Amino acid sequence: MPTCRRKRVVLTEPSEVLLQAAKSNPNKEVYYLQQTGEIFETYEAYAARMSFYRLKQFQCEVTGKSGLDYFQALESEQQEAQTMHSRFPEPLKAAVLKAVQWQVVGRLDHLVEAVFDRFKDRYFVDEKVFVDAQGDKFYAKVVQVHPPKTKSESVGVPAMNQASSSSAPSPPHGIADDDAVQIHKIGGDLKIPAKEALVRDDPLKYFYKVQILEEQHEKSHEKGKAASKDKAKWSGSFMDVQCSVMSRDRLAFSKSILRRFIRDCVDRDAAVASPWTVKPVIAKHYGVDSVMPEETRKGVEDIKRGEIDKRKKIWEDKEGPPTKKQKKMTAAQEERVKALAVAAEKREREAREKAERQQKAKEEAERLAAEKKKKKPIRYPTEDLDVRLNDKEKKAGLKVKKPTPSKLGLPFGENQGTFEAFLTSWNFLVIYGQPLHLSTFTMDEFEHALRHSLIDPPCALLGEIHSTLIYNLRTVPFTRHSAVLSLLRLQDTLEEDHRVLGVSVDELAGAMADVGNNWERIPLRHTEMRNGWEEALLGCLKDHATLDNFPRLREVLTRLLFAPEPHAEVSSSSSSSRVSSPAANNLSVQSSPSERYYALPPVDRIDILTLMCNLAVSSKAVHSHMESCEEQLTALRKEKIEIGRQKKQYTEEMNSLAGETEVKEEPGTNGNVPDEDTTMHESSDLSDVPSEEGSETASTSSARQKRSTRQKDLRQKAHTQAHAKQRELARAQAASAKQALAEHRRLDEEVNKLERRLEAIEREFRKLLGAVRVKPLGKDRFHNRIWWFDGMGSASLLGSGGVVQYGTGRIFIQGPSEMDLELMLKKEDDDYEARRLEEEGPEGLLAPSEWAQYAEPEELDEFLAWLNPKGVRELALKNSFIKWWSHINPGMRKRISDLNISAKLPEARRSTRTKSSAHDVSREPYMMWTNRRAVNSV
Repeated sequence: MPTCRRKRVVLTEPSEVLLQAAKSNPNKEVYYLQQTGEIFETYEAYAARMSFYRLKQFQCEVTGKSGLDYFQALESEQQEAQTMHSRFPEPLKAAVLKAVQWQVVGRLDHLVEAVFDRFKDRYFVDEKVFVDAQGDKFYAKVVQVHPPKTKSESVGVPAMNQASSSSAPSPPHGIADDDAVQIHKIGGDLKIPAKEALVRDDPLKYFYKVQILEEQHEKSHEKGKAASKDKAKWSGSFMDVQCSVMSRDRLAFSKSILRRFIRDCVDRDAAVASPWTVKPVIAKHYGVDSVMPEETRKGVEDIKRGEIDKRKKIWEDKEGPPTKKQKKMTAAQEERVKALAVAAEKREREAREKAERQQKAKEEAERLAAEKKKKKPIRYPTEDLDVRLNDKEKKAGLKVKKPTPSKLGLPFGENQGTFEAFLTSWNFLVIYGQPLHLSTFTMDEFEHALRHSLIDPPCALLGEIHSTLIYNLRTVPFTRHSAVLSLLRLQDTLEEDHRVLGVSVDELAGAMADVGNNWERIPLRHTEMRNGWEEALLGCLKDHATLDNFPRLREVLTRLLFAPEPHAEVSSSSSSSRVSSPAANNLSVQSSPSERYYALPPVDRIDILTLMCNLAVSSKAVHSHMESCEEQLTALRKEKIEIGRQKKQYTEEMNSLAGETEVKEEPGTNGNVPDEDTTMHESSDLSDVPSEEGSETASTSSARQKRSTRQKDLRQKAHTQAHAKQRELARAQAASAKQALAEHRRLDEEVNKLERRLEAIEREFRKLLGAVRVKPLGKDRFHNRIWWFDGMGSASLLGSGGVVQYGTGRIFIQGPSEMDLELMLKKEDDDYEARRLEEEGPEGLLAPSEWAQYAEPEELDEFLAWLNPKGVRELALKNSFIKWWSHINPGMRKRISDLNISAKLPEARRSTRTKSSAHDVSREPYMMWTNRRAVNSV
């Protein structure tokens, strides 16, 4: 039976209600599980059981294979059982099953050991065995079994292993019935101790008549043609043998296959000291008695009683003996005492369990408190919100509070939605300046242009921006008079004579009828200062804008086509306030867009540009540019990999040159030692000359002096040659070192070139990637997003000659998204809001989609000092700042310098003595901007 979590799977029995219903209504429809034979009343029960069977959590009880479903495990058990039953000797099955029937053994392994020891040397009729005869092994079949014989009977027994002729009269097959009862009866009875059974029924005293089987012998034991001819004479012959020369095939009889056979054929109850019983079907097949004999039953009951008494004694020893002897009580008193004892024991048990629960709860609380107090060491970098500054870090000067970013310093910062639309429009125009044929401009210039309110002189930047977008939107599909149709649909839902700024829908539609028609054909030439772009803008809005994509369509069109009364306009222009009275807001005089555009508030201008940028994204020019950027990004990635390989190769060559130079210097240093030894040797030889001259005769001294002179000359010559060789070697080494140094310098210069190229690739990569998707520099610990928009798209970080350029010259901070805020608020172990208030301050808290900025380099330095690199997000953010710091910091300083210069110029002009004290707007930076990428037709 397959097991699940080491427990046998028990099949479900039909409920009593279902059985009763089957009796009353035999035609009742039920759900039948064919593989197991189970019956279910409802489909839900059937499906639940089938789902349980399909789980991969069952184990084959025979092979031990796990990870199977029930049916796979059952199939595996059936296959293994068939294989095992076919291999296990059939004559041995009945004897083994009779031996294990009613045995009380705790573990199955112990039972298998006992059975194997009893039957390993006992053989039965028709069993096939191996027989060793005269040094050869034969496959044979047991024909007859002779139990131990008496001394008188053993006289005529032939010699062991003596083969008789096949033509001899064959003995009767098998043995008599009364003899069969005696074969291995004592030895196979496990109730008899092993030693006693061995004495009373010794297997070594049995004789077996076997017949050699030619077929099996030829397949299993043929080793050669010559050997097969010699052994052929034994085929079919009979011989009498004993168990000492007999053996079984290990595939048919071993402890493992015996264990599998017994486990498949027997079962046992879960009660204490329950006997092993052969399954009824198998017992009936092999003639095993299924009724427990009375003697066996008494023995089993005695074993059970002994086991229970043993456990009871152990329990009493734990509880302890009674302290006093109790007098004999009546039956009523005993019952009363027992009831009181049971009640007292119940109360005591409940009190003990309650105390244990309280103690466990207390210990668990203490453990959790200790774990919280003493946390495991954290591996950094980790989650930023898990990182807190300790006292040591605070004393070291690490900042706890973040420098407060400025919200009011943002362009149009009084309205966060307006600033975000302004930022989106500027970013789009700068990034896609190349397909739009628009030169780059700074965010400050864009802000001042949107605030420009003078008709004369006109702002060239505004004209170029709108003209390029209008040309681009000609390629975007549109619907004629979509704005008029949208306004007329709106009129149906409004009251009669509903007016906005004093103008009704009908009046507005009438004013729009003759303005901006055929706007896509108006020639907006660069050489003509884009004359007529305001009317073309209105025509573009008529065909592209609806109340769905431009909710403020009616107000904007009204301001473009209608003007206030002259006295109201004068009063409104003289007021510096952006909020005017309701009477002044009424527009009653029809006008033209070229006159009214510069009277539009910056919010309306930003909304118009936002709509046009959103529509221009789907234009062909922008799409083609994005695809081109993707291709260039792929090429840059490949080039970056190739440059990395070259840089690595050059570095390895430089290291090898440095190693060779060190190795060459060492022999040059040691090369002077032989010269010193030679010199010392020469001086010692020369010092010996005077002593020899004083001790020898004149003639001898003269001869020796000549020899000494020749030797001295030879040594001097050798010494000169050695010095010459050393000088040549030194010159060669110097030349080699000089060449190696020159090669090292060349490689170093190549590496520097590659590094400069990598820096250029990074800048180019940033420009191209900005056209595909704009990504922030990173996030801080509270998921505030940090943005730096410089150097993306058509903008560049460096101008000609390496001059620093900037687009915004600032770092923008955007509040966390709604999703990030929800994730942080779910942290139960930290007071997130209190921590944000402590570390960001009440003025530094940013709501979702709220913006702020750092415009001063000193503020940015403080922000970088506040970042903690132990957090994952802030570590990545700090690395991004380090990577681009050489462009961020100079860009911020360049912007501050430009702002200071532009602020000083008006004061200098006002200080000169001129008749006119009016401010010269044409000298402002945004008015001096020119479109160098413009073509005449665009």
